Amino acid sequence: MDVQAMHSELFEELQKWSRGETLDEAHTLMVLTPEGVEIDQIEHTLESVKALGRVRVRGWRYNKALDRLTVLCEAKEKVDATRIPPEVYPTGAGEPWSIIVTAEASPREDFSQSKSKRGTEAQENGNSAESIIRAVGDLLAKMERPSSEGSSYRRLRMFSGTIPTPVGEETFEQWLEQAHLMVEESDSSAKEKRRRIIESLKGPALAVVKAVRTADPDISPEQCLEAVTKAFGSTETGEDLYFAFRLLQQQPQEKLSDFLRRLEQSLSRVVSCGGIEAHRVDRARVEQLLRGAVYSDMMLVQLKLRDRKETPPSFVELLSEIRSEEEYEASWAKLHLVAHKVQAQSEQDNRQIEIQNLKTEIRELKSMVSSVVNQ
Repeated sequence: MDVQAMHSELFEELQKWSRGETLDEAHTLMVLTPEGVEIDQIEHTLESVKALGRVRVRGWRYNKALDRLTVLCEAKEKVDATRIPPEVYPTGAGEPWSIIVTAEASPREDFSQSKSKRGTEAQENGNSAESIIRAVGDLLAKMERPSSEGSSYRRLRMFSGTIPTPVGEETFEQWLEQAHLMVEESDSSAKEKRRRIIESLKGPALAVVKAVRTADPDISPEQCLEAVTKAFGSTETGEDLYFAFRLLQQQPQEKLSDFLRRLEQSLSRVVSCGGIEAHRVDRARVEQLLRGAVYSDMMLVQLKLRDRKETPPSFVELLSEIRSEEEYEASWAKLHLVAHKVQAQSEQDNRQIEIQNLKTEIRELKSMVSSVVNQ
């Protein structure tokens, strides 16, 4: 979308929105933020602009074109366009948020002026329409530019550390697993990875990372995860987790592939806590599968895992083999069921034929008896 047109839409949206909420336009502004930002963070960030004074959020909407929330705010002080920056950096970390105010120059002003004149006007009025358009243009460019900083990895789900886990949030183990994958696999910079981690936190979990970052502003993503783990992770040692892993058993009606996945989750935690060396993982997995799969003896025989403990397959290879065997058994069971139904139907048809034959014989006997009686 054209940058100037986008700015005009935002400017008109702010005016209509303010009137619809019966707010004084001279005290309203609109800020563009990512999804998931807390109201307290928005208000605290805007209050860092001294010219606004106390700020309160009055509403928010999702702008699909910008993939941002448009947040309507009311300031205690009268909004002076010459004293409000076109964008503000959020408290903590992250990209700057664009600010739109009603008391600004018209977005349709003549842009054919000389560079020197525009430079002078920008210095005199940091929140001119040109500055706002430039900020919105930068935002659109970041969205359209194929960059590893913004598109190499999906956004992490939220985690607050609240127990029980609120609806829409991840448990600690699920969140930590995804965060580790992001840190290890993403091509983003350390700063971007840290920003993604902080964006996914709120409540007590966010407070922990903020406290650590206050002591060390350049904290690494790995150190952020370590801090959250110390605050909300299990206090069990690697040895404790390994002992629990060795006690896992297959549940009734649980498929062998599902049991293997459950084993792998437990084994991953053991490795991350130093309960077992990485080169022993494949063998430990096979040994526990043989010990704990108490409802899949025949399948284990088919896979010949006891003969392969010295050269065990990896998790992916083993899972693929088990799923293939399960699909074969399911197909065989389905075929057997169809054959059984066909056989049952055939037997039923035979019984019907026998019944019909008996009825015919009975009718003939009745006729013979009637004939004898009449004679």
